[in-house]
Amino acid sequence: MNLYISQSIVIHNLRVGGVSNSAVLQIGSAGLIKTQSHLYNTGGFTGPVPHLMPPETALIPLPPPVEVPL
Repeated sequence: MNLYISQSIVIHNLRVGGVSNSAVLQIGSAGLIKTQSHLYNTGGFTGPVPHLMPPETALIPLPPPVEVPL
Protein backbone atom coordinates (compact mmCIF):
# COMPACT_ATOMS: atom_id res chain seq x y z
CA MET A 1 0.00 0.00 0.00
CA ASN A 2 1.42 3.38 -0.99
CA LEU A 3 0.48 6.41 1.06
CA TYR A 4 1.10 9.84 -0.43
CA ILE A 5 0.91 12.92 1.77
CA SER A 6 0.70 16.41 0.36
CA GLN A 7 1.28 19.23 2.83
CA SER A 8 2.16 22.88 2.99
CA ILE A 9 4.38 24.08 5.84
CA VAL A 10 5.14 27.70 6.69
CA ILE A 11 7.90 28.32 9.23
CA HIS A 12 8.27 31.85 10.54
CA ASN A 13 11.04 31.18 13.04
CA LEU A 14 13.20 28.08 13.54
CA ARG A 15 15.91 27.82 16.15
CA VAL A 16 18.27 24.87 16.23
CA GLY A 17 20.20 24.49 19.48
CA GLY A 18 22.87 22.24 18.09
CA VAL A 19 23.69 20.00 15.18
CA SER A 20 26.06 17.06 15.30
CA ASN A 21 27.22 14.59 12.70
CA SER A 22 24.36 12.24 13.53
CA ALA A 23 21.60 14.85 13.91
CA VAL A 24 18.26 14.54 12.15
CA LEU A 25 16.01 17.56 11.65
CA GLN A 26 12.62 16.56 10.31
CA ILE A 27 9.88 18.96 9.28
CA GLY A 28 6.71 17.31 8.04
CA SER A 29 6.07 13.64 7.40
CA ALA A 30 8.50 11.04 6.18
CA GLY A 31 7.91 7.37 5.60
CA LEU A 32 11.62 6.70 5.23
CA ILE A 33 14.63 8.75 6.34
CA LYS A 34 17.78 7.85 4.46
CA THR A 35 21.09 8.69 6.07
CA GLN A 36 23.24 11.10 4.16
CA SER A 37 26.54 12.73 5.01
CA HIS A 38 28.51 15.29 3.02
CA LEU A 39 31.79 16.96 3.89
CA TYR A 40 32.68 19.96 1.76
CA ASN A 41 35.89 21.96 1.74
CA THR A 42 34.47 25.11 0.16
CA GLY A 43 37.31 27.28 1.44
CA GLY A 44 40.02 25.14 -0.14
CA PHE A 45 41.77 24.62 3.19
CA THR A 46 44.77 22.28 3.14
CA GLY A 47 45.53 21.84 6.86
CA PRO A 48 44.15 22.18 10.38
CA VAL A 49 43.27 25.57 11.82
CA PRO A 50 46.08 27.13 13.89
CA HIS A 51 45.53 27.37 17.64
CA LEU A 52 44.87 30.84 18.97
CA MET A 53 46.21 29.89 22.41
CA PRO A 54 47.83 26.84 23.93
CA PRO A 55 45.29 24.00 24.39
CA GLU A 56 45.98 23.92 28.15
CA THR A 57 44.75 27.50 28.60
CA ALA A 58 41.07 27.81 29.50
CA LEU A 59 39.10 30.88 28.48
CA ILE A 60 37.30 30.82 31.85
CA PRO A 61 39.29 29.86 34.93
CA LEU A 62 37.81 26.68 36.36
CA PRO A 63 37.92 25.57 40.00
CA PRO A 64 40.07 22.56 40.82
CA PRO A 65 38.34 19.17 40.56
CA VAL A 66 36.60 17.87 43.66
CA GLU A 67 36.75 14.19 44.60
CA VAL A 68 33.37 12.73 45.45
CA PRO A 69 33.35 9.68 47.76
CA LEU A 70 31.45 6.68 46.38
